[in-house]
Amino acid sequence: MNDALLDLLRTVDTPTVCNAIEVAQGKRGFRAFTRGTVLCSAPDDPAVVGYAVTAKIAAVNPPTESPDVIRTRRMAYYKAMAEAPKPSIAVIEDTDFPHCVGAFWGEVNCVVHKGFGMSGTLTNGVMRDLGDLTDGFPVIAGSIGPSHGFVHVQELETPVTIFGMTVQSGDLVHADRHGAVVIPPEVVEHLAAAIKKLQDTEHLVLGPAREPGFDFAKFEAAWSAFENART
Repeated sequence: MNDALLDLLRTVDTPTVCNAIEVAQGKRGFRAFTRGTVLCSAPDDPAVVGYAVTAKIAAVNPPTESPDVIRTRRMAYYKAMAEAPKPSIAVIEDTDFPHCVGAFWGEVNCVVHKGFGMSGTLTNGVMRDLGDLTDGFPVIAGSIGPSHGFVHVQELETPVTIFGMTVQSGDLVHADRHGAVVIPPEVVEHLAAAIKKLQDTEHLVLGPAREPGFDFAKFEAAWSAFENART
């Protein structure tokens, strides 16, 4: 992914990327996106774009492994996050879902991960410290809660599932207040052109609809042009 594409992806929302993937593929039916409602710590920030670094956590019950094992895995987690190719996004599955209680994402972890150069995080788990989270590091989460519970890392860089979307470490992820999508590798080189085509096609309806005197006849003509141009 070149810098121009990265800059472009940060300016468009995740629904646009979902639609553009279908334009690039030339068909409907793309399914690598989240299901359900997410919460975003910074809904007005640009989208989070990056290569996934995955992990699984849990917090309802205390860990059964020894403290040394838990600490070693925790340090391996932070090392992986720090050294991941950039741009990167932490994609964390809370295996307690849908009964998550442990807020792994608060002021401290957000500052640390931003300090590592990461772009943000996507999780089905809990966030907290709203109002104190660092700027420029959006958290897209499943819920808000006050406690960290017994939160601990269970697995690192294994496939995870976030709101029905499977993510592997290294996948290119786009996320915002709408949810998230995994961008297929084969469409990356075509994505900028697909976004432009999508936006041009939508303008066939949006342009006339915003003009004075818009009525059903003008809508019918605009919609016909739109249908002929879209995927």
